Amino acid sequence: MITVSPARPGDLTAAAEVLAEAFVDDPVTGAVLRRTGADRLRCAQHLFVALLRPAIADGTVDLARRADDSQVLGVAIWEAPGAVTTVARLAAQLPSFWRACGATGLVRALATKRAVERYRPRQPHWYLQEIGVAADARGQGIGGALLDARLADVDRQGAGAYLESSTERNRRLYRRYGFLDGAPVRRVPASPVTMWRPPSSDQAPRPAATTPHPSA
Repeated sequence: MITVSPARPGDLTAAAEVLAEAFVDDPVTGAVLRRTGADRLRCAQHLFVALLRPAIADGTVDLARRADDSQVLGVAIWEAPGAVTTVARLAAQLPSFWRACGATGLVRALATKRAVERYRPRQPHWYLQEIGVAADARGQGIGGALLDARLADVDRQGAGAYLESSTERNRRLYRRYGFLDGAPVRRVPASPVTMWRPPSSDQAPRPAATTPHPSA
């Protein structure tokens, strides 16, 4: 049996290792890392430490485990509706971002973030920032368990949900959970596709913005 629970500060390292393993060869993540080979995995771990630490503090990181085991099998990082990432908050994670990306990678990461942000829906929504499963646990329903757990809360709130996906395989999974394909994100490696899940009470098939905001 798979259980899903909020991450605690003591889970930071284990959660970062799972996501680093899952995303080390991802074209979007790989474009900002500063190293190759074994060092690339270490850099990816630093990157996810930086992303996870504030999200764990917010209670928006979900971990999947087997009911009788403490090993982290899957991780999902969510951003709540209306969440604001301040400069001070980003600056607090700068050492980890620097170890992960270096100066050149940080510039690319900021450019990627700006490109992705242009496609975010205007209406309030939960944003699935990252989701990953440990290599030895894939194909066992871990990703689905993580989605089920958070989307149940999203539906109770009557909120929408949003993500970007770089692979057709993953998009097939998200479609089963009610996500709809939107526009590909231009100027980002692999042009990930935006996906929107309308609020459970919303009959409209898409949000107001599935293409870049004209003012962006």
